[in-house]
Amino acid sequence: MRVFICEYVTSGGLRDKPLPDSLLPEGTLIRDTLVSDLEQLPNVSVILAHDDRLPPPHEDSVPVRRGVDPWVVWSGLAHEADVVWPVAPETDGLLARLIRLMQEGRARLIASDPGAVEITSSKLRTAARLAQQAIPHLPTYPMDALPADFDGDIVTKPDVGVGFDQVKVWPNRRALPKGLASKMSGMVAQPYVHATPINLSVLARPDGTTLLTVNRLEVRHVVGTFTLLGMTVGGLDDPDGALADLARRVVAAFPGLSGLIGIDVLLTPAGPVVAGVNARVTPAYAGLHASLGVNPAAFLPELIREGKPPSVPHLPRPSPVELKLR
Repeated sequence: MRVFICEYVTSGGLRDKPLPDSLLPEGTLIRDTLVSDLEQLPNVSVILAHDDRLPPPHEDSVPVRRGVDPWVVWSGLAHEADVVWPVAPETDGLLARLIRLMQEGRARLIASDPGAVEITSSKLRTAARLAQQAIPHLPTYPMDALPADFDGDIVTKPDVGVGFDQVKVWPNRRALPKGLASKMSGMVAQPYVHATPINLSVLARPDGTTLLTVNRLEVRHVVGTFTLLGMTVGGLDDPDGALADLARRVVAAFPGLSGLIGIDVLLTPAGPVVAGVNARVTPAYAGLHASLGVNPAAFLPELIREGKPPSVPHLPRPSPVELKLR
């Protein structure tokens, strides 16, 4: 079985642009971990492409050179594969577009449905869907439609996007620059919540949803900006099953979520609050195998040629695994 791992940044998606310091380390980490886990499975080999400014991840990896359309290269490689695993940022609809491109081939996809990706890529649409399902979440508003009573510490961020690069914190509504709504088209506002930020690594399959690990995030907050420094995969327990139940409710709220996904959560004194849904593998994946002592890729239905994938076992208590991203 040949699996094409198409990680957008490292596979040449930005060949004619500067490589971003914020996304490149995470993309490389995800790609290399996926390769390692897949190559440990019997009868599985990988197909790779790479931006030719980067070291080739495999001796037979296909270089994407300047002036070459990476989407054409990827489409060709997808037709050579039995399975395609697309990974991309949600920004500008890239993840949904990449999944749709791969759907044109004959290969199976390890991916969520594009419709679910489009909803979860938008913070406004995600909050609206969570509200419909009565799932605790961060209230989210367009910049030009802030409620009259919306004040206190305010966070602004892109409605569609990843990372912390454009996330800003303001001490109150009066601190927002005048004309901010027109200057910040496509941005949203949320209340700043003093809480512990965590990420849930979740396996979504047709036969059920499994919380794999609870990951504690290391976030630096300096002068109104945030930086994700790293995380401890399996750094927290779920003794009462509340987070596992939350993961199941979130997956049920977004039909089409599939595979290994991430859910961002804030642990507040009143309980967990959903801050975002990543309909794709996230950097926390890099610590899953070591934390669980189990290869998570072994439980993906798309990697089974015939019949049902093995049932997810009663997983051992995760061991904390530290990942440094910055």
